[in-house]
Amino acid sequence: MEISRFGFYWLDTWVLANVIQLATQDFCVSYLNHDNDPCGRQFDQMTMAARSAPANIAEGSSRHSTSKETEMKLTDVARATLAELANDYLNWLLRHENIPWSVQSAEYQAVNSIRLDRPDYNDDVLHKSSIHILAQKHKFDKWLKSGNSLVAANCLLVLCNRLIQMISRQIERQLDTFKVEGGFTEGLTAERLAYRSQQNEQAGAPACPLCGKPMIKRVAKKGVNSGKEFWSCSGYPECNGTRKIN
Repeated sequence: MEISRFGFYWLDTWVLANVIQLATQDFCVSYLNHDNDPCGRQFDQMTMAARSAPANIAEGSSRHSTSKETEMKLTDVARATLAELANDYLNWLLRHENIPWSVQSAEYQAVNSIRLDRPDYNDDVLHKSSIHILAQKHKFDKWLKSGNSLVAANCLLVLCNRLIQMISRQIERQLDTFKVEGGFTEGLTAERLAYRSQQNEQAGAPACPLCGKPMIKRVAKKGVNSGKEFWSCSGYPECNGTRKIN
């Protein structure tokens, strides 16, 4: 298996998103029924929102090398669907005349203090990552398997909000990388200009009169010379040097 294709398996955000998805599926099976969800819409919406988080984190990470813009957009979709899911758990508590745990409460502090283990998959990624995800989920069994929907909803609300914060930091790192490296379009433009510069060097293109870099042929798009070829500095837009083509 090519490890580089599955880089998201090592992301804490992806691992915790899978924990939330599994726990949400358990929650819906255990506590939603024909009386409180007669059409099954809440079941579908909650399980689909929970599924969307790990799916979009995985897809976004897989696009890292080809389109950083797409990576950030998909990661942001994961964050948005988690906010939707968190609101469903808040609504569940309010429907039962219950309020979320205070951040100062012992329950909140206990759930929020639990940290995920670092993954160690070696070359058996699918097998060991599955073991890892289940082991992290079991860390929260005290609340998720309490048999009390309010306790489970509170726990999952804490986890959703915690993951939203983690994903926000992940997007900030992606944006920092984008600022330095650019995106897919910028990469293609750089490759194309480098190729054109090489081709023009081989064809005896003149040097830029301003900076000395090799020049490339361009076509004027507007003005009195619209449609005519001219020599342009390969360092454009940093350098605006031009020459006429005799």
